[in-house]
Amino acid sequence: MPGPPGHGPGFEVRREKIIDTAAALFARQGYAATSINDLGRAVGLAKGALYYYIGSKENLLIEIQSRVLDPLLARAQQIADLDEPPLLRLRLLSESLLTIIFRRLDHIWVYEHDYRSLRDRELERVLRQRADFERLITGLLAEAVEEGTFRVVELDLATLQFVNLHHPTYQWVWPEGRWDATLLSAEYCATLFRGFAVSVDGLPDVEALAAEFKRTRPALRLDPEAAWEAVSAAS
Repeated sequence: MPGPPGHGPGFEVRREKIIDTAAALFARQGYAATSINDLGRAVGLAKGALYYYIGSKENLLIEIQSRVLDPLLARAQQIADLDEPPLLRLRLLSESLLTIIFRRLDHIWVYEHDYRSLRDRELERVLRQRADFERLITGLLAEAVEEGTFRVVELDLATLQFVNLHHPTYQWVWPEGRWDATLLSAEYCATLFRGFAVSVDGLPDVEALAAEFKRTRPALRLDPEAAWEAVSAAS
């Protein structure tokens, strides 16, 4: 949701703060139950001034969805394109997904609960992006089957297992708690990989591979926040 032309950094900073506040309100109260007046009171703006920054209430929902899906899909595609073993790429994708969950809990809540409030083309876009993300996971699972690391599995079901193990994390995780994205990713992937493995003894040490990748490839930022910055700069 790019801002109107001719506005400087101050406008963008204020707009970003409004979007953050909207995400918190929508997560707490629900999109449908939150009025423009509620948001105006929260950010200290009259309705007319608020519309100047956001255009419409639906624009806020579009922006919140974009803050989740655009960087996540960009980072997932980058990881899928790496010339690395499929299990390592699945592990990196897992951590990237969990990182954005940790950092944007309010946004994720709105993303999961209110995306169907979008209309027509915007809803189609969100559904298409969700499907694209799942296809990347399916492709990596298929590669692991083809190389003989995973047993032959129903790929659509395996993809749902991957997704459904990760996505509900937003319902209970606490960013300041004792579990971070790296630890949860390691545990989730260990559970999934052992379940899919032809032989548990034949599984590579994925955590060692992930640690080595991060050590030797610091220039390749797998943080979805970096992807969001790039997407925002290009918009």
